[in-house]
Amino acid sequence: MPVNITFPGARAPTADRPLLGLTVLLVEDSRFACEAMRLLCLRSGARIRRADSLHNARRHLRGYRPDAVIVDLGLPDGSGIELILELAQATPRIDMLLATSGDPDGEASARAAGADGFLAKPIGRLGEFQQALLAHVPPDRRPGGLGCLPVGEEVHPDPVAFRDDLALAAQLMRQGRTDEQVMAYLAQFLAGVAKAAGDTKLCAAAEALSVARQGGAAGPAFDRLAALVEGRLAAPAAL
Repeated sequence: MPVNITFPGARAPTADRPLLGLTVLLVEDSRFACEAMRLLCLRSGARIRRADSLHNARRHLRGYRPDAVIVDLGLPDGSGIELILELAQATPRIDMLLATSGDPDGEASARAAGADGFLAKPIGRLGEFQQALLAHVPPDRRPGGLGCLPVGEEVHPDPVAFRDDLALAAQLMRQGRTDEQVMAYLAQFLAGVAKAAGDTKLCAAAEALSVARQGGAAGPAFDRLAALVEGRLAAPAAL
């Protein structure tokens, strides 16, 4: 059975690092979103591991029991709702089970499946992230003297992580133009990545693909999105 070990003399949370000692498993396919979460955890004192799929999350959890699991709802091998249902019903239960998505409509489904809370993407403001997790931390593990957390302070992930996400999408696009499952995944994946990166044109193209799929004529929208992705990859990387 996975166990957490608390070492003697471990430092207590502080107002500056209110999540000190907290362990987090992030189940997230986007490198860019993961980098943002890593920075938020680093600034808050939490330790983080990442799994990029349902399969890898289950593998992690066989030997590792984190304090918190944050599950993206759109994953390459299924819906994060599946994992939330499993963890919500498991004994012993994970202390803190949160869902995250760029689609706010996913909150109701996540909570119905057993999630304790929901983090809307993009996640970039330090205070909002800390407050979302502290709301589910037992009172005896919360720091005193919190005062007013710096809600407006933002983290800025490395643009290289954004290019990594685009490179993965481009690879899938070259293979999956006629695969409905791949096309559906790419539409939601790129919409979330683009929204987090502030790329409004790419986000609109990804959302247009989702709409076109429902109408049964996704080819042109897929080609436009693919061209945007390839164009961004062809542009010189920012130094």
